[in-house]
Amino acid sequence: MSGEERRKEIVKFITGSSQPVSGSKLADYFCVSRQVIVQDIALIRAEGTEVFSTNRGYICRMHDRVKGVFYVHHDNSRIQEELNLIVDNGGRAEDVFVHHEIYGELRAELKVDSRKKASEFIKEIASGKSSPLNTITSGYHYHTVTAESEDILDAIEAELKEKGFLIG
Repeated sequence: MSGEERRKEIVKFITGSSQPVSGSKLADYFCVSRQVIVQDIALIRAEGTEVFSTNRGYICRMHDRVKGVFYVHHDNSRIQEELNLIVDNGGRAEDVFVHHEIYGELRAELKVDSRKKASEFIKEIASGKSSPLNTITSGYHYHTVTAESEDILDAIEAELKEKGFLIG
């Protein structure tokens, strides 16, 4: 079993349990060390799954989030405005991706769910280490956005359209 497969199974195991699941129990079940489980939990959390540690073990609260993909266009001066619009309406910008005629689909994880994270992303771009992905497609790009409900996604879509970001 690969590490990725094990992490998916860990999430299923924890969410399927009515009580906290200890790291030792997970280690025994998956035939790995407890330290491997601790590292897996850290990676699971980094992917956005809410896993909580208690004195009795791990618990996982899976929220049924809905997902939408928005095709947008803007210049680089409006990146923060776009991300703020998404998070201010209750969404999370999971990624950004473009369809390039030569390279195909290029995707980068964002996981932006607050103005603070949007600002940190902008600071990284401004540092000059790299350029925004949408630069290679003249500002045209897509975002996968998750939210707690379809109503939230609808509100994000409406405001993206109102502000001139949305294509189509």
